[in-house]
Amino acid sequence: MIDLTPRSLHIVAQYEDGEDARHFSFCIDVPQAGDLATRAGQFFMLTVPGLGEAPFTYVSPPDKRGHFNALIRRTGSLTAALFDRVQDPVLGYRGPFGQGWPSLKSARRVLVVAGGCGLAPLAGVIDGAIDHPGAARLCVLYGARHAGAQVLSREREHWRSALPWIETFDVAPVGHRQGSPLAYLDELFGDEPPDTVLCCGPEPFMLATARDCMKRGVADRRIWLSVERRMHCADGLCGHCYVGESYACRDGPTYRYNDYQQLLASASMGPAEQDSGLC
Repeated sequence: MIDLTPRSLHIVAQYEDGEDARHFSFCIDVPQAGDLATRAGQFFMLTVPGLGEAPFTYVSPPDKRGHFNALIRRTGSLTAALFDRVQDPVLGYRGPFGQGWPSLKSARRVLVVAGGCGLAPLAGVIDGAIDHPGAARLCVLYGARHAGAQVLSREREHWRSALPWIETFDVAPVGHRQGSPLAYLDELFGDEPPDTVLCCGPEPFMLATARDCMKRGVADRRIWLSVERRMHCADGLCGHCYVGESYACRDGPTYRYNDYQQLLASASMGPAEQDSGLC
Protein backbone atom coordinates (compact mmCIF):
# COMPACT_ATOMS: atom_id res chain seq x y z
CA MET A 1 0.00 0.00 0.00
CA ILE A 2 1.26 3.47 -0.92
CA ASP A 3 1.49 5.81 2.08
CA LEU A 4 0.86 9.43 1.06
CA THR A 5 1.00 10.73 4.65
CA PRO A 6 4.07 12.94 5.22
CA ARG A 7 6.21 12.62 8.30
CA SER A 8 7.03 15.77 10.28
CA LEU A 9 10.15 17.62 9.21
CA HIS A 10 11.96 20.56 10.79
CA ILE A 11 14.58 23.02 9.56
CA VAL A 12 17.79 22.76 11.59
CA ALA A 13 19.83 25.39 9.72
CA GLN A 14 19.92 27.26 6.42
CA TYR A 15 22.15 29.64 4.47
CA GLU A 16 22.29 31.26 1.05
CA ASP A 17 24.18 29.06 -1.37
CA GLY A 18 24.06 30.36 -4.94
CA GLU A 19 21.77 32.53 -7.01
CA ASP A 20 18.20 32.18 -5.69
CA ALA A 21 19.30 29.01 -3.90
CA ARG A 22 19.54 28.06 -0.26
CA HIS A 23 21.24 25.21 1.57
CA PHE A 24 18.93 23.59 4.14
CA SER A 25 19.69 21.16 6.94
CA PHE A 26 16.55 19.22 7.87
CA CYS A 27 15.61 16.72 10.56
CA ILE A 28 12.93 14.04 10.20
CA ASP A 29 11.01 13.71 13.48
CA VAL A 30 10.75 9.93 13.37
CA PRO A 31 13.56 8.40 11.28
CA GLN A 32 12.91 4.97 9.80
CA ALA A 33 15.25 2.15 8.79
CA GLY A 34 14.58 2.83 5.12
CA ASP A 35 15.96 6.36 5.44
CA LEU A 36 19.46 4.97 5.92
CA ALA A 37 19.20 3.18 2.57
CA THR A 38 18.86 6.46 0.66
CA ARG A 39 21.20 6.59 -2.34
CA ALA A 40 22.79 9.57 -4.03
CA GLY A 41 20.58 10.71 -6.89
CA GLN A 42 17.26 9.88 -5.25
CA PHE A 43 14.78 12.57 -4.20
CA PHE A 44 12.23 13.37 -1.50
CA MET A 45 8.89 15.18 -1.39
CA LEU A 46 8.77 18.29 0.81
CA THR A 47 5.39 19.53 2.04
CA VAL A 48 4.70 23.16 2.97
CA PRO A 49 1.31 23.13 4.74
CA GLY A 50 -1.35 24.97 2.79
CA LEU A 51 0.70 25.02 -0.42
CA GLY A 52 1.32 21.39 -1.31
CA GLU A 53 4.49 19.43 -1.91
CA ALA A 54 7.36 19.37 -4.42
CA PRO A 55 10.37 17.12 -5.15
CA PHE A 56 13.93 17.98 -4.16
CA THR A 57 17.21 16.11 -4.30
CA TYR A 58 19.46 15.17 -1.39
CA VAL A 59 22.86 16.78 -0.98
CA SER A 60 23.51 14.31 1.83
CA PRO A 61 21.22 11.42 2.84
CA PRO A 62 19.45 11.06 6.21
CA ASP A 63 21.61 9.78 9.05
CA LYS A 64 20.52 7.78 12.11
CA ARG A 65 19.12 10.91 13.73
CA GLY A 66 17.13 11.82 10.63
CA HIS A 67 19.38 14.74 9.67
CA PHE A 68 20.03 15.43 5.98
CA ASN A 69 20.90 18.33 3.67
CA ALA A 70 19.28 19.68 0.52
CA LEU A 71 19.79 22.54 -1.90
CA ILE A 72 16.55 24.33 -2.82
CA ARG A 73 16.02 26.99 -5.48
CA ARG A 74 13.38 29.69 -5.24
CA THR A 75 11.23 28.73 -8.25
CA GLY A 76 7.59 29.25 -7.25
CA SER A 77 5.10 29.91 -4.48
CA LEU A 78 6.03 26.86 -2.41
CA THR A 79 9.76 27.59 -2.30
CA ALA A 80 9.10 31.33 -1.83
CA ALA A 81 7.01 30.52 1.24
CA LEU A 82 9.73 28.22 2.54
CA PHE A 83 12.38 30.93 2.13
CA ASP A 84 10.26 33.67 3.68
CA ARG A 85 9.27 31.90 6.89
CA VAL A 86 11.47 33.23 9.66
CA GLN A 87 10.38 30.83 12.36
CA ASP A 88 10.89 27.09 12.00
CA PRO A 89 7.68 25.76 10.42
CA VAL A 90 6.50 22.19 10.71
CA LEU A 91 7.01 20.75 7.24
CA GLY A 92 6.21 17.36 5.74
CA TYR A 93 8.56 14.72 4.35
CA ARG A 94 8.08 11.67 2.14
CA GLY A 95 10.95 9.65 0.72
CA PRO A 96 13.27 8.47 -0.52
CA PHE A 97 11.98 8.02 -4.07
CA GLY A 98 13.30 7.09 -7.48
CA GLN A 99 16.46 5.40 -8.68
CA GLY A 100 19.83 6.74 -7.58
CA TRP A 101 23.15 6.76 -9.39
CA PRO A 102 24.60 3.35 -10.25
CA SER A 103 27.10 1.54 -8.11
CA LEU A 104 30.67 2.45 -9.07
CA LYS A 105 32.28 -0.69 -7.67
CA SER A 106 33.31 -1.95 -11.11
CA ALA A 107 34.30 1.47 -12.49
CA ARG A 108 37.94 2.49 -12.75
CA ARG A 109 37.68 6.02 -14.13
CA VAL A 110 34.56 8.07 -13.42
CA LEU A 111 33.76 11.47 -14.84
CA VAL A 112 31.19 13.68 -13.11
CA VAL A 113 29.83 16.53 -15.24
CA ALA A 114 27.50 19.12 -13.70
CA GLY A 115 25.93 22.35 -14.83
CA GLY A 116 24.63 24.97 -12.39
CA CYS A 117 22.64 23.50 -9.52
CA GLY A 118 22.95 20.10 -11.23
CA LEU A 119 25.91 19.65 -8.90
CA ALA A 120 23.55 18.93 -5.98
CA PRO A 121 22.30 15.46 -7.06
CA LEU A 122 25.93 14.42 -7.59
CA ALA A 123 27.15 15.54 -4.16
CA GLY A 124 26.74 12.09 -2.59
CA VAL A 125 28.75 10.47 -5.39
CA ILE A 126 31.60 12.94 -4.92
CA ASP A 127 31.61 12.51 -1.15
CA GLY A 128 31.63 8.74 -1.60
CA ALA A 129 34.70 8.90 -3.83
CA ILE A 130 36.54 10.97 -1.25
CA ASP A 131 35.48 8.73 1.65
CA HIS A 132 36.67 5.63 -0.24
CA PRO A 133 39.89 6.72 -1.96
CA GLY A 134 40.79 3.18 -2.99
CA ALA A 135 37.77 2.99 -5.30
CA ALA A 136 37.36 4.49 -8.75
CA ARG A 137 39.35 7.50 -9.84
CA LEU A 138 36.79 10.31 -10.02
CA CYS A 139 37.19 13.65 -11.79
CA VAL A 140 34.74 16.56 -11.91
CA LEU A 141 33.80 19.11 -14.57
CA TYR A 142 31.53 21.85 -13.25
CA GLY A 143 30.14 24.73 -15.29
CA ALA A 144 28.06 27.73 -14.23
CA ARG A 145 26.83 30.91 -15.90
CA HIS A 146 28.88 33.12 -13.57
CA ALA A 147 30.45 32.93 -10.11
CA GLY A 148 27.23 33.88 -8.33
CA ALA A 149 25.38 31.00 -9.97
CA GLN A 150 27.66 28.37 -8.44
CA VAL A 151 26.22 26.25 -5.63
CA LEU A 152 27.51 24.15 -2.72
CA SER A 153 30.26 26.63 -1.90
CA ARG A 154 31.37 24.93 1.32
CA GLU A 155 31.40 21.46 -0.23
CA ARG A 156 33.30 22.63 -3.30
CA GLU A 157 36.07 24.11 -1.18
CA HIS A 158 36.71 20.64 0.22
CA TRP A 159 36.16 18.77 -3.05
CA ARG A 160 38.57 20.92 -5.06
CA SER A 161 41.42 20.02 -2.71
CA ALA A 162 40.63 16.30 -2.79
CA LEU A 163 39.86 15.51 -6.45
CA PRO A 164 40.84 16.50 -10.00
CA TRP A 165 38.43 19.39 -10.51
CA ILE A 166 37.78 21.89 -13.31
CA GLU A 167 35.34 24.80 -13.05
CA THR A 168 34.25 26.98 -15.97
CA PHE A 169 32.00 30.00 -16.42
CA ASP A 170 29.99 31.46 -19.28
CA VAL A 171 31.21 34.82 -17.98
CA ALA A 172 34.44 34.09 -16.14
CA PRO A 173 36.11 36.15 -13.42
CA VAL A 174 39.69 37.17 -14.15
CA GLY A 175 42.01 34.19 -13.97
CA HIS A 176 39.29 31.55 -14.38
CA ARG A 177 38.27 29.32 -17.29
CA GLN A 178 35.61 30.58 -19.65
CA GLY A 179 33.31 28.55 -21.88
CA SER A 180 31.69 25.14 -21.79
CA PRO A 181 33.15 22.58 -19.40
CA LEU A 182 33.01 20.10 -22.29
CA ALA A 183 35.97 21.91 -23.86
CA TYR A 184 38.11 20.44 -21.07
CA LEU A 185 37.13 16.78 -21.32
CA ASP A 186 40.50 15.74 -22.70
CA GLU A 187 42.41 17.70 -20.07
CA LEU A 188 41.13 15.45 -17.30
CA PHE A 189 41.63 12.09 -18.96
CA GLY A 190 43.80 12.61 -22.05
CA ASP A 191 44.22 9.38 -23.98
CA GLU A 192 42.50 7.38 -21.24
CA PRO A 193 38.79 8.29 -21.39
CA PRO A 194 36.43 7.56 -18.48
CA ASP A 195 34.57 4.26 -18.48
CA THR A 196 31.61 5.76 -16.58
CA VAL A 197 30.05 9.23 -16.89
CA LEU A 198 27.48 10.75 -14.52
CA CYS A 199 25.87 13.99 -15.65
CA CYS A 200 23.29 16.43 -14.30
CA GLY A 201 22.28 19.85 -15.57
CA PRO A 202 20.06 21.43 -18.23
CA GLU A 203 18.89 18.71 -20.60
CA PRO A 204 20.56 20.06 -23.79
CA PHE A 205 23.81 20.25 -21.82
CA MET A 206 23.47 16.63 -20.68
CA LEU A 207 22.74 15.39 -24.20
CA ALA A 208 25.77 17.29 -25.54
CA THR A 209 27.90 15.75 -22.78
CA ALA A 210 26.72 12.25 -23.74
CA ARG A 211 27.50 12.82 -27.43
CA ASP A 212 30.97 14.22 -26.72
CA CYS A 213 31.81 11.35 -24.38
CA MET A 214 30.66 8.77 -26.93
CA LYS A 215 32.94 10.38 -29.53
CA ARG A 216 35.79 9.66 -27.12
CA GLY A 217 34.89 6.00 -26.83
CA VAL A 218 32.56 5.90 -23.82
CA ALA A 219 29.78 3.35 -24.36
CA ASP A 220 26.25 4.77 -24.25
CA ARG A 221 25.28 2.25 -21.55
CA ARG A 222 28.05 3.68 -19.32
CA ILE A 223 26.63 7.22 -19.40
CA TRP A 224 23.98 8.23 -16.84
CA LEU A 225 21.79 11.34 -16.80
CA SER A 226 19.61 12.80 -14.05
CA VAL A 227 16.42 13.98 -15.75
CA GLU A 228 13.96 16.62 -14.53
CA ARG A 229 10.23 16.15 -14.93
CA ARG A 230 7.22 17.43 -12.99
CA MET A 231 6.96 14.72 -10.34
CA HIS A 232 3.75 15.64 -8.52
CA CYS A 233 3.10 12.41 -6.62
CA ALA A 234 6.39 10.43 -6.60
CA ASP A 235 4.45 7.17 -6.87
CA GLY A 236 3.58 6.90 -10.58
CA LEU A 237 -0.05 7.84 -9.97
CA CYS A 238 -0.52 11.25 -11.58
CA GLY A 239 1.26 10.65 -14.91
CA HIS A 240 2.91 14.09 -15.03
CA CYS A 241 6.44 12.71 -15.26
CA TYR A 242 6.18 10.37 -18.26
CA VAL A 243 9.39 9.75 -20.17
CA GLY A 244 8.09 7.61 -23.01
CA GLU A 245 6.57 4.62 -21.24
CA SER A 246 8.56 5.32 -18.09
CA TYR A 247 7.73 7.28 -14.95
CA ALA A 248 10.64 9.50 -13.96
CA CYS A 249 9.53 9.37 -10.31
CA ARG A 250 9.82 5.57 -10.19
CA ASP A 251 12.24 4.57 -12.97
CA GLY A 252 14.33 7.76 -12.80
CA PRO A 253 15.35 10.42 -12.24
CA THR A 254 18.64 8.75 -13.24
CA TYR A 255 18.63 6.95 -16.59
CA ARG A 256 21.20 5.19 -18.70
CA TYR A 257 21.72 7.30 -21.79
CA ASN A 258 20.89 4.46 -24.21
CA ASP A 259 17.67 3.65 -22.33
CA TYR A 260 16.71 7.31 -22.20
CA GLN A 261 17.22 7.76 -25.95
CA GLN A 262 15.00 4.75 -26.63
CA LEU A 263 12.28 6.14 -24.38
CA LEU A 264 12.37 9.50 -26.16
CA ALA A 265 12.27 7.83 -29.56
CA SER A 266 9.36 5.59 -28.63
CA ALA A 267 7.30 8.56 -27.52
CA SER A 268 8.46 10.90 -30.32
CA MET A 269 9.13 13.52 -27.69
CA GLY A 270 11.95 15.98 -27.20
CA PRO A 271 13.71 17.24 -24.07
CA ALA A 272 11.46 18.66 -21.40
CA GLU A 273 11.00 22.43 -21.36
CA GLN A 274 9.52 22.63 -17.85
CA ASP A 275 11.52 22.39 -14.67
CA SER A 276 10.48 20.40 -11.66
CA GLY A 277 11.50 21.34 -8.15
CA LEU A 278 14.54 19.10 -8.38
CA CYS A 279 17.87 20.84 -8.15
